[in-house]
Amino acid sequence: MAAVACQRTRAPEQAAATDSAKSRTAPDTFLVAFQTNKGRIVVQAVRGWAPLGVDRFYELVNDRFYDGVKFFRVLPNFMAQFGVNGDPAVNAAWKDRTIRDDSVAQSNLRGYVTFATGGPDTRTTQLFINKKDNKRLDGMGFAPFARVVEGMDVVDSLYMGYGEGAPNGTGPMQDRIQGEGNSYLNRYFPKLDSVITARVMRLKTD
Repeated sequence: MAAVACQRTRAPEQAAATDSAKSRTAPDTFLVAFQTNKGRIVVQAVRGWAPLGVDRFYELVNDRFYDGVKFFRVLPNFMAQFGVNGDPAVNAAWKDRTIRDDSVAQSNLRGYVTFATGGPDTRTTQLFINKKDNKRLDGMGFAPFARVVEGMDVVDSLYMGYGEGAPNGTGPMQDRIQGEGNSYLNRYFPKLDSVITARVMRLKTD
């Protein structure tokens, strides 16, 4: 059931990442701006909700992992999933870097951001944004770590015409995204929307 809800999402670590980067601790809370081809989505991450997930998210954003990734699984009245890099070499470098599960401290409500998973302790790089209240995911161990504070209209506008991914539907195959990157998606699923950049927002100071 969990695999169907959010499919297998494996995420390792970029080849250039150092041991110190792997153990990077995130601030207690911070904002990340995802600039997409449809507009800007800003999320607020809260480390107290899911510390391991937030630390991984902070690392990935600072390593610019999400630049250029596609929203490859966008389902009506459910969620928008992304987080496989467009470069197969980057995916290979992150291949087996899973993180342990966090306890579920927040519910999967509309606008909350969660790591996708294929079972216990398999979180890596893939994320989904809840497009509706999906409280049933709480009991499956999906632990939200952030929430959208700007741009839910952008999330709602993401292209969803391809439907569920293969083999349960006619959308992209995750194994092929991992192995072929955006060349596969651009060729067979050209209408998918993309993250252009993802950056931690710097707080303004007087």
